[in-house]
Amino acid sequence: MIIKKLAATSVTAIALAGAAFAMNPTVGGAPMLEQRNIIENAVNSPIHTTLVAAVQAADLVDTLQGEGPFTVFAPVNDAFAALPPGTVETLLKPENKALLQKVLTAHVVAGDWSAADIIAAAKASSDGFYHFNAVSGDALSAKVVGGNVYIFDESGNAGMVTVADVDQSNGVIHVVNAVLVPK
Repeated sequence: MIIKKLAATSVTAIALAGAAFAMNPTVGGAPMLEQRNIIENAVNSPIHTTLVAAVQAADLVDTLQGEGPFTVFAPVNDAFAALPPGTVETLLKPENKALLQKVLTAHVVAGDWSAADIIAAAKASSDGFYHFNAVSGDALSAKVVGGNVYIFDESGNAGMVTVADVDQSNGVIHVVNAVLVPK
């Protein structure tokens, strides 16, 4: 009886621990740990190496390791690769650091916005879009289309959220499949 009770308690504890760990999605097959900050998790994502290199070149590492909270719409490597040829290389040049900072901060919003928060705000609006500003000052809009959340930049380009609600110690990341370009 005691052994059965201990076994049942152990199985329950393991299941609860597994459920707690499984709550945060993986990104590119890599675990994203809630106790890590945005940078600590991003460097572990194999699909965000271009973004990490850009954040380093723009000297934004300390900012994104800061207290926050921040909501980051994190473009994947393929999103950067889809930009016109030479764009990433040009942005990474030291003389273009201010422009690179503007592009990257156009993907960051103050606060901790879950996908449910964004969806609720979009659905509650009269035009179906939730309009908000990035840290860069650029306008962003969110819209739900076919059950997917899309983030639009000022030029009307849209990135679909492919992995939502990747919780961080200083905010949340939503993985997007496009680079949001400020005007």
